Amino acid sequence: MINLAKEDIKHTLGKFIVTAMGVGMLLGIVLIMVGVYRGMMADAEVLLNDFNVDLWVVQENTLGPFAESSRVHEDLKYTLKSIQSIDKSEAVTFQNMQLPFENKKISVMAVGFDVYGDINPINPARLIEGRVLETDHYEIVVTDKTGFKLQDKITLGRNIYTVVGLTHGTVSSGGDSLVYVSLKDAQELQFSYSNKEIQNDRARGIINKDSHMVNAIIATTKAGYSVDSVAEDIRKWQHKSVYTREQQKIVLTKNVVEKASKQIGMFTAILIGVSTIIIALIIYTMTLEKMKEISIMKLMGLPNSMIIKMIVEETLLLGVLAFIFGNIFSHLIDDKFPKRIVLEIPDAWMLFGVVIIASIFASFIGVKKVINADPTAAIGG
Repeated sequence: MINLAKEDIKHTLGKFIVTAMGVGMLLGIVLIMVGVYRGMMADAEVLLNDFNVDLWVVQENTLGPFAESSRVHEDLKYTLKSIQSIDKSEAVTFQNMQLPFENKKISVMAVGFDVYGDINPINPARLIEGRVLETDHYEIVVTDKTGFKLQDKITLGRNIYTVVGLTHGTVSSGGDSLVYVSLKDAQELQFSYSNKEIQNDRARGIINKDSHMVNAIIATTKAGYSVDSVAEDIRKWQHKSVYTREQQKIVLTKNVVEKASKQIGMFTAILIGVSTIIIALIIYTMTLEKMKEISIMKLMGLPNSMIIKMIVEETLLLGVLAFIFGNIFSHLIDDKFPKRIVLEIPDAWMLFGVVIIASIFASFIGVKKVINADPTAAIGG
């Protein structure tokens, strides 16, 4: 039996392929949007995985530095270290800043930590050139994405910092590149004021005591102790908000990126809806173009089921080709975006199922036109 769909597509092969490529670009953008969401979730966990600590102690009644402002005293780390269940504890700071690079500014998050402490957030596996920080002044480790090279000089605040190391894949939950400085330098950048500001404050009788503040205290627990129980004790006796690793992950993935993920989900749903409508319009137009031929086939006695099968097969083939082109398109442009795009195979297969279902629904408009076609129209010309 002649495959009507195959024969019909052969007559307009170029148009059919170009149309599939156009729809495929829309589906490729859908995959990119899903990849943006996956990338945001992956970025949110980079810092947590690199720190690899059990507890985050932050200002009372706050969600911590990733979600809102948090300040605690640096010496709290010594109080925590004296607790029997605590193995290690260190003070850290986080600050969004703009690094001057050539004639532009680069948005980064600066992580400040004690160079001589027990917890180092610089993951050796991510260090691709140079070394980690070895002194507590005037050294900085940056990610390769910033464009800086080893031994480059960066002016921050009142001082000049030398790039001693380059990392790869280190980003904040917001997708900004991470840079690492010593805790003392970070405190000076974040909490110290300019000379004139200090003079004005002293004239008012105000003494700046913020230089020994940090944004959080991180800690690890000893083996055999319940992390949740230790966290509850610190909340009770130190009057601080304490988050376990899992709780901090929820803060990052839910409170920080939830709104963005919902927005991405809305865009994705809209794009899928638009793709379905476009496929339906294309199939409807293709059906209209061959209404005379369909009328002749019906006049010759071909059953509606055979003609409907042709329409459905054409629609499905259009959807499948669009899906293939969409995958190719998304993989060609995924590394051109400023933020991380994570394309996963399960997401592609899920989109494939959506495309098949959408194609079947889109074919109904062409099928309805075929069913209502008048065979006598072939005679009237």
